[in-house]
Amino acid sequence: MCGRMTLTRSGNEIAEYFALERAAEGVREMDGSPLRPRHNVSPSQPVVTIIQSADGGRELGWRQWGLIPSWSKSPTGSGRLFNARSETAREKPSFRAAWKHRRCLIPADGFYEWTPRDRDHQPYYFRASGGTLLAFAGLYETWQGEGGEVIESCTVLTTEASADLAGVHHRMPVILAPERFERWLDGKSDPEALKSMMHPAPEGTLVRQAVGRGVNDPRLDDPSCWAPVDRSEATAGSEMDFLEATPGEGNRSSQQGELFGRDPEGGE
Repeated sequence: MCGRMTLTRSGNEIAEYFALERAAEGVREMDGSPLRPRHNVSPSQPVVTIIQSADGGRELGWRQWGLIPSWSKSPTGSGRLFNARSETAREKPSFRAAWKHRRCLIPADGFYEWTPRDRDHQPYYFRASGGTLLAFAGLYETWQGEGGEVIESCTVLTTEASADLAGVHHRMPVILAPERFERWLDGKSDPEALKSMMHPAPEGTLVRQAVGRGVNDPRLDDPSCWAPVDRSEATAGSEMDFLEATPGEGNRSSQQGELFGRDPEGGE
């Protein structure tokens, strides 16, 4: 699970990590301006996505975070489909067509998560232990309204949390290693066989840091979002608290903590 995500890397870094067809000059904002760092991306905002191009390469595009099924009569309410449980997405009406035909990668360099409200609702920032980018497995759709309006949207797939999130949450995004990019994006891949890729990232993939509560405000988007706070001031999410919690306590979702936790079509 993850309440928000970040993407602060340069176009060069994104293009190189994801082996994009177009060089860094193609990694730009939706309006063509230089890419700007994002320190607190929330659902309903546009996010960078990478899909397989018509010639089998990889291309970057922007999509609204919160999938709108192509058959939906209205785009309203799509914000609740910002995540999908990887265990059931291939069976759910909102996601099963995308699982078969429209898979994507969503670049990030970190994400935030909150401890349960009964343990102080402390925010944490998670990033790759090796300092690399992260690639979240995602699905995307194109919605077209009766008036011709077109909205490109996406969702992040989730799985059970690894030990890296112990004491914070029981869900996390599916993080794919570079050697799995091609298979995930390839339209010829067997959709059923892709289930084997939907597992937690190996322990040690992520490191975490308790951060200030300013990140709770989605309007705040600057480096202060991930400014560390002293662990002694944020003990609610510690491993000891997790071990001493009553059974099931670590499975309670918080308001911010719905991003990579709850399946909007049921399940948790």
